[in-house]
Amino acid sequence: MRKLLLLLFLAPLFTNAQKKQITLEDIYKKGTFRGEYVPAMFDEEVDVPEIEIKTEELKDENDKPFGMAEDIIRSSANRNVVMLIKGTESIYRRSAKSYVYLYEPEKKQLSKLDNEKVLHPSFSPDGSKIAFVKNNNLYLYDVATKLTKAITTDGKWNYVINGNCDWVYEEEFEFSQAYQWSAKGNYLAYYRFDESNVKEYNMTMYDNAHNNDYRYKYPKAGDDNSKVEIHIYDVATGNDVKAQYEQGDIYIPRIKWTQDDSKLIVYWMNRYQSDLKLLQTDAKTGTSSLLYEEKNKYYVEINDDWWWLKDGKNYLFTSEMNGFRHLYLYGLDGKTKTQLTKGNTEVTEVVGVDEVNKRIFYTMAFPTPMDRNLFVTDFTGKKTYQLTQGIGWNRFEFDKNFSTFYIYHSDINTPQYVTRNTIEIDKKKNLFAKELKVVNDGSKQKGKLDEYGYGKAEFIKVPNSKGDTLNGWMLKPANFDPAKKYPVLFCNYGGPGSQQVANRFGAVSSWHQLLAQKGFIVVSVDNTGTGFRGEEFKKKTYLQMGKFEIEDQIDAAKYMGSLPFVDKNNIGHWGWSFGGFMSALAITKGNEVFSAAVSVAPVTNWRYYDNIYTERFMRTPQENPKGYDDNSPINFTDKIKGKYLLIHGTADDNVHFQNATQMITALVKSNIDFESAYYPNKNHGIGGGLDNTTFHLWSKMTNWILENMGNENTQKPGAMGNKPKGF
Repeated sequence: MRKLLLLLFLAPLFTNAQKKQITLEDIYKKGTFRGEYVPAMFDEEVDVPEIEIKTEELKDENDKPFGMAEDIIRSSANRNVVMLIKGTESIYRRSAKSYVYLYEPEKKQLSKLDNEKVLHPSFSPDGSKIAFVKNNNLYLYDVATKLTKAITTDGKWNYVINGNCDWVYEEEFEFSQAYQWSAKGNYLAYYRFDESNVKEYNMTMYDNAHNNDYRYKYPKAGDDNSKVEIHIYDVATGNDVKAQYEQGDIYIPRIKWTQDDSKLIVYWMNRYQSDLKLLQTDAKTGTSSLLYEEKNKYYVEINDDWWWLKDGKNYLFTSEMNGFRHLYLYGLDGKTKTQLTKGNTEVTEVVGVDEVNKRIFYTMAFPTPMDRNLFVTDFTGKKTYQLTQGIGWNRFEFDKNFSTFYIYHSDINTPQYVTRNTIEIDKKKNLFAKELKVVNDGSKQKGKLDEYGYGKAEFIKVPNSKGDTLNGWMLKPANFDPAKKYPVLFCNYGGPGSQQVANRFGAVSSWHQLLAQKGFIVVSVDNTGTGFRGEEFKKKTYLQMGKFEIEDQIDAAKYMGSLPFVDKNNIGHWGWSFGGFMSALAITKGNEVFSAAVSVAPVTNWRYYDNIYTERFMRTPQENPKGYDDNSPINFTDKIKGKYLLIHGTADDNVHFQNATQMITALVKSNIDFESAYYPNKNHGIGGGLDNTTFHLWSKMTNWILENMGNENTQKPGAMGNKPKGF
C-alpha cells in the first residue's frame, strides 16, 4: 500500500517528465503544431457550375507540360475564357508580377496574355476585356479580337507609374492595384504617379562578383511625394479625363466606384492626414462635388470599410469621429446621417452587409478589448442583437444569403473550434444564432499541444505611472516553482492601433512556449497607443511616438520585477519592426530595468522611415524635430548598461538596413559593446525555408536569449557547430 501511494504521488511528475520538448525544428521546419485548415463549405446552388480545369494536362507555348497553375482567375460573366497564373514573382509586400495564360475551355486552347510578366490582371464586369499593368503602363486586352491596346504610354521606372502604386502608397495605404473598373465596365479609373521629384533609395544586392545596385523611389519623413493624378478612361471612346480636385501636398488614399456607372468617389486627404474629403466625380467630365468630409485633431484612419449600397442611395462606413470606431449609414443626398452603433466598445470588422434584409453583421471588441463577438444591427441602428456570447476570439464566414455561417472560435490557450450555424428568428422577431453541428473540435491539435506540454498563459492587468491599466498576458515556465526566481522576456510590438494581447490561440506562440520550457517567464503588454480601447488611448502618442510606449514597458518591467518569483535583474525585451524600435528604447531609455534586448529590423530614427506612416503620427521632422529626436534610440546609446543584439536584412525595402548601420555608428561612438547579425538580400520578413534563413534566424535569437538572459533556473543553449542547432 505504501509503495502504491508513493507511485500515485509521483505519477504527475512522471507524466510531466514524459512530455516532449518543443524544438525549433518542430516550429520552423516540421510544422508540428500547425492547426488544420477548415474551409467554410455551404450548400449553395450555383447558377452555372465552374468548369473543372486540369492544368497539369495542358501544354504551354513551347509544347511542354504546363503543370499546376498558381492561381485561376475566372469571370462569372464570361465562361469562355479563364486566366491561369504562373511564375509569380514578388515585388514588394502587396505586389507581384506573373505570366498570364488565357485558356479557352471549349476550344482547349492555351495562349499567353503577354510575353512578359504583368501585374493586376482583371476581367471587366462583363468578361469581355482584361486590364493589366506592364512596365508602369496600363493595358486593355479585348477577349473577342485578342488585341491589346495601351491605355497609357508614358510609364517609366522611377519616373511615372500608371495603374500600379508607388512604394509608399502600397505599403501605407495598403493596396497595389491602382485602377478600378466601373460597375458596368464602361470606365476604368486609374492612378498616375509622377515620381520625378521623389528621392531614390539604393540597396546593394549581393549576387555576383560586382553586385547589383537596386534603386527605387522612397519618400522619407519630410520628403517630397509623388504627384498623383486620377484619370477616368472611357472604354468605348478612348476618351481620358482627369478627376478634378484641390492640388498641392495631398494624398488620394482610395478611389471607389458607386453603383452608378458614371460616378467615381475620389478620397482626398491633406498631407497631415487630418482632413478626409470624399469627392463625387463625374466620369465623363472629371468634375466633382463634396459628398463627405471628416476632420480630426490627430489623424483620420484610412481603411476599406466603405460600402456603396446597391440601392444607389446610401453608403456605409466606419469612423472614429465620436471617439470609438463605429458604423455609420449616410445618404448620397447628403441629408440622411445615421450612427448605427454606439458606446465605448469598438467595431473591429464588418463581416458582411445583407442588403436584402437590411442588416450589417460585424464583430466588436467585447466584452473586453481582447475578445471578439458577433453582432448584427439593422439599417436604422434601432435593432441590435448579439449573436455570440462569452469570452474568446471568434472569426466568421457567411454564405451569400447571410443565413448560414461558420464560427472559428479559440481563446489564448485553446485551439480553433469550428461550428456551423444558422441565423434564426424567434416569435418576437428577435435574431439569434443556432448551432447546427461541430465541424472540427480541434482535438488533433489539442492532443499535440498536450503531448508537448504546452503551458497555460494567463491575462494580467498592469498599472502604469499615468493611472492607466494595461492589458497583458504572462506565460510561466514549465514546472513553475513560486519559490524560485525566473528571468522575464517581454515580447512586444506596441505600434499605433496594434494588438498583441488578444484572447485568441496563437497570441502566445510556439516559440514563446519553447522559451517557457527553457525556464523563462514570457510576457506581452499592450502599451499606450495600441488599439481597440478608443481613440484617445490610441492617439495619445501623437507627435511623440515612442515616449509613452516605452514608459509603459518600463512600468510593466518594474511591476514584473516586484513579483516574488521574478529575477528583477534579468528582464529582457524582444521585438521586430516597431517592436524592434521598442526593444532599442528598452535597452537605452529603459536601462535601469531591462538587462538585455533583441531588436529585429528596427526603426532606430523615424527620420529614416517613410513619410505617410511617420507623418501620420509625428508630422514632419521640420515641424517636430523634438518629437523625432527625443524618442530616437540612436540618441541614447550612451545609456546602455545591458546586452544588445541587433538583426537586420540588407535588402529590407521597408525599414531600411540604414537604421541598423546608423544605430551601430551610435553604439560605436558611445563605446558600447553589442552583437549584430545581418542577412544578405533579405527583406523585412528575413525569411526563407529553402536557404535555411528562417531556421537560422530563430536559432540565433533563441541561443542568444538563453545565453544572455538566462539564470540558474533556465536551460543553456545547445552546442553551436557549423550552423545553429535546434533543441
